[in-house]
Amino acid sequence: MVLSTGRNKVRTAVFISGNGSNLKSLIKFSKTKKSPISIDFIISNNSKARGLNYGKLFKIKTKIFGFKNIKLAESELLLNLKKENIEMICLAGFMKILSNNFIRKFKGKILNIHPSLLPKYKGLNTHRRALKNKDKYSGCTVHFVNSKLDSGKIILQKKVKITKNETESSLAKKILIQEHKLYAKAILKVFNP
Repeated sequence: MVLSTGRNKVRTAVFISGNGSNLKSLIKFSKTKKSPISIDFIISNNSKARGLNYGKLFKIKTKIFGFKNIKLAESELLLNLKKENIEMICLAGFMKILSNNFIRKFKGKILNIHPSLLPKYKGLNTHRRALKNKDKYSGCTVHFVNSKLDSGKIILQKKVKITKNETESSLAKKILIQEHKLYAKAILKVFNP
């Protein structure tokens, strides 16, 4: 990672599509002394995303992009990110796939959190797939984003034990708690390898 933190925190955008619980924990982390990042921009592809409320709550600029025309949305998005001097992007439950062109522009500066122990269960329905295969463990992964879905270099992972009567919902809750801790740790690792 070529970002220098000097004394200034790295201006970061968080992309969300839903409740924004990872966004909330990233904002809290960003306000700590040890955090190398500041959250300065929240992007969503969903105007009804509950996570957008954190923008109001923490006075962070938010913007909604409809991704009907991906090329158009991404070029407008890139202009907005440039205008806000965004140097890094954290995907937190963002349900759109970014184009190779977009990823190239932020090469090595886009992180994502995924609710499985990658390379297992890329894509959706990770908890259902882990339970169906009778896995003993699942977990979450923070990784760099590259042009292949959920395939970038892994930064950190956290294992979560799957208990006997586990349901998709109980497993999702257990993993989400770990996601909130892992994302911050992974960001610290990126800046202090």
